[in-house]
Amino acid sequence: MRKILILILVSTVSFGAWAQGDLNELMTGSLEDATRLLDGYTKPALKAFGYGLNQGWYNTAKPHKSFGVDLTISVSAVTIPNSDLFYTVDNNQLNSLDLVSVNGQTVTPGTGSAQVPTIFGPDTPPTFENRNTGAQFEAAGGLDLKNEIGIQAMPVPIAHLGIGLPKGFDLKIRFVPAVNIGDDAKFDLFGVGVMHDVKQYIPGIKNLPFDLSGFVGYTSMKFVSNLDVTAGNNQSAEFKSSATTIQALISKKISVLTVYGGLGYNIAKTKIAMLGTYEFDDVDQFGYPTTVSVTDPVALSSDASGMRATAGLRLKLAVITLHGDYTVQKDNFNTLTVGFGINVR
Repeated sequence: MRKILILILVSTVSFGAWAQGDLNELMTGSLEDATRLLDGYTKPALKAFGYGLNQGWYNTAKPHKSFGVDLTISVSAVTIPNSDLFYTVDNNQLNSLDLVSVNGQTVTPGTGSAQVPTIFGPDTPPTFENRNTGAQFEAAGGLDLKNEIGIQAMPVPIAHLGIGLPKGFDLKIRFVPAVNIGDDAKFDLFGVGVMHDVKQYIPGIKNLPFDLSGFVGYTSMKFVSNLDVTAGNNQSAEFKSSATTIQALISKKISVLTVYGGLGYNIAKTKIAMLGTYEFDDVDQFGYPTTVSVTDPVALSSDASGMRATAGLRLKLAVITLHGDYTVQKDNFNTLTVGFGINVR
């Protein structure tokens, strides 16, 4: 079931199936243990998704003429750095669990530590042991994206509609209304961007043969999956991301080819929360093991903010456009984006 997450990263429609399996395996032991393990396991995906939502907004710096339109579909492959394939589990920092083995390596209970796969790491599930009961369980391994889809990158698909407005403005809209995915999940997405020709205001260059614009874009995505692990506890997993990008764009058209680039800043935050009531290991006032019920126990977030630079090419044949670009971003989450569109200027 863990492999179904690949489809989440492509379309987010399988988040519920993944959450019912892998996330709940990590919701074991004390609340502190669950939070620590979930944070280490999921954080690279939260960062990568935030970077991915800021991609695919443009393939030229030239706004449409008034009421010109385009429909563009793109897929961005967000590179996953090697440093985000593993995180450290230190038994000294766990309260009621011990990491006992990973990838054939035995780990000393109570004091040992080891590198275990994040969600993007190799498919080598670590084994944990409950200190109170002695029960062992196998937690989530990684997706091993390079073997599964051929590249060590997370794909994020995006579609938007662009509309030309008077005075050199371009409005871009991304919108998916709230839709049910199967019986247990709901997804929605909204985004809006504005591009504006700034060259018209700069004396001395407004007649030169290139285009120069400013751009601001915002995207918000939410996915909620019912877990139904324990009947009556309203358990669900919520995945939310909001991403803003501010950029200066430049492009030059040469026959059917357009060379374009952008320089700017990303501001993104992605969150994952476990909602509902869950039971965790604890100790009572006399030091004996017990369990406690906690409502909405986990809320994790990760920022994906920093400078970015993009360079790309677009080919336009009649009303059909094909484009590709590469973006250098903070933390080495560099991104390749390719796409096509229908464009009527």
